[in-house]
Amino acid sequence: MESIVTYFETIPSLHRSLILVGGLTLFWLLEGTLPLFNFKYKKWKHAVPNLFFTLTTIIINFGLAFMLVKTADWVKVNDFGIINWIPNLPLWAYVLLGVLLLDFIGAYLAHYVEHKVKPLWMVHLVHHTDHNVDTTTANRHHPLESVIRFVFTLIGVFIIGAPIAIVMLYQSMSLVATQFSHANIKLPKTIDKAISYVLVSPDMHKVHHHYMLPYTDSNYGNIFSIWDRLFGTFMTLDRDAIVYGVDTFPDEEANGKIGELLKQPFHKYRKPTTINSSE
Repeated sequence: MESIVTYFETIPSLHRSLILVGGLTLFWLLEGTLPLFNFKYKKWKHAVPNLFFTLTTIIINFGLAFMLVKTADWVKVNDFGIINWIPNLPLWAYVLLGVLLLDFIGAYLAHYVEHKVKPLWMVHLVHHTDHNVDTTTANRHHPLESVIRFVFTLIGVFIIGAPIAIVMLYQSMSLVATQFSHANIKLPKTIDKAISYVLVSPDMHKVHHHYMLPYTDSNYGNIFSIWDRLFGTFMTLDRDAIVYGVDTFPDEEANGKIGELLKQPFHKYRKPTTINSSE
């Protein structure tokens, strides 16, 4: 565990880039051999706006990274935060608890709030208006959302007291987890279900991308599925019944254009349709 902490404390930027590109490449290839849906699309054309938003996310996170580093260093020096206030905590538990709580505040809570606050939902909408969800959808976030997510992560680091090693470990795990859960891959249902008891599985997260409520407002988790189960936001839906997109923004052509997506948060809020979840 000490070697892992030491590695992520000084992880080179090149290695972080390799995690991003490596994960994307792996799941991209798996989508070609184990597809969940046989999309009628040009894969590269579909990937263009998603990769554009991946790039904007990288730029924003890089530009704001100094705030993350300063906060992580401050909590460590001042022995501040939840995980630093628990006496005699073994290193493995210290790291695990740090990652778990960062996943809760930086991902689950941020995601939940984005769905419940109308202006934030309009920003988050860009992620949901992909009609062909695959591994490139993972980082399809409007630049404004990248800032919002960063703020939640920063608050999480401060409250939790996470040192930079745990922050980098969490972000690396988060990156691969979201690429995995969005990937257009078809795992055996028993395996997918078994995974979903602890981690967010592809089938579990695809429910969240169904085009109508209440499914859209469920399964907010990023790495760990325990938060959805704990707070009652876990839902199931047969994967063959899932339809991607958002019913209030049904124009697939417009939802594939970078310019239109950048303007999407500034449209007038439209109340989504709710269907009977028992149907």
